[in-house]
Amino acid sequence: MKIRAIIGASIFILSLLTSIHVNAQEFSVGPKLGLSQGNISVNGTDYVSGNDKLGYHLGLFARLGGNRIFLQPEVLYTNTGGEFESQQGNDNITYTASFNRLDVPVMAGYKFANVFRLQAGPVMTFIINSDFHSDTQNGAVPDYNNATLGYQAGIGLDIANMILDLKYEGALGKHAESIAGLATDQRQNQLILSLGIRLF
Repeated sequence: MKIRAIIGASIFILSLLTSIHVNAQEFSVGPKLGLSQGNISVNGTDYVSGNDKLGYHLGLFARLGGNRIFLQPEVLYTNTGGEFESQQGNDNITYTASFNRLDVPVMAGYKFANVFRLQAGPVMTFIINSDFHSDTQNGAVPDYNNATLGYQAGIGLDIANMILDLKYEGALGKHAESIAGLATDQRQNQLILSLGIRLF
């Protein structure tokens, strides 16, 4: 299932890039890296959100489009996560989750004066591996979904061959639904700051 999802997403993105590149006035590619502040949102009466986690990402981006409207697909290796808490009797238990992911965002945007940008679009996330533990080390581990769909939206700035992006990422699907039978509705959110270098 995970391999099928990756292949399907790759074919879709390649088809999209090919169709846009035919009429593109601008085409540029380059490396991209940055930092993020991630958290895990939870719903229900058993758990509450906890502290954020500082993460990072690195990968490649492409920019296609005209003077105003553009498409910016990316392929990024991302490390992120967060904490959430539960109250069990008189004890407050903290759970910490960390994810190594392959993220494929596809941003559509609009440029102002060839410098400022507004952008938004979907992001497909594939969890490569995860680490989960709690204060009590009770062995209860969520069954994380291998692939989820989310969205990103934010602003950007183009300076010479540098691109700066500040985006918010939210989840459209659950990363996990429960821990040891207790509902959590875990969703990963991020505030993302990135720097990209256009090689051409």
